[in-house]
Amino acid sequence: MRISDTKRKKIFEQILAHLYSVHPKPCFTAHIAREIARDEEFIKKLLIELKNKKLVKEIKKNSKGINYLRRCRWKLSDNAYNIYRQNQ
Repeated sequence: MRISDTKRKKIFEQILAHLYSVHPKPCFTAHIAREIARDEEFIKKLLIELKNKKLVKEIKKNSKGINYLRRCRWKLSDNAYNIYRQNQ
């Protein structure tokens, strides 16, 4: 099934709004998917697109500096956070 571009943009907005609301705390992909009520794989695909647009950062290490084996956390990039903050 294919999702229209307007719906994808709305889901992008929901992801960014959620990450803004919990900033500076990074969130796991599963947590974001649960909050937006979407599939984890679909959300991960969208998060990678947002990462390529430099709107989010991917964090692959835990607080002790050890790499995660199967998961990652996400947070808003500094530029995206500043733009959101100015528009609020």
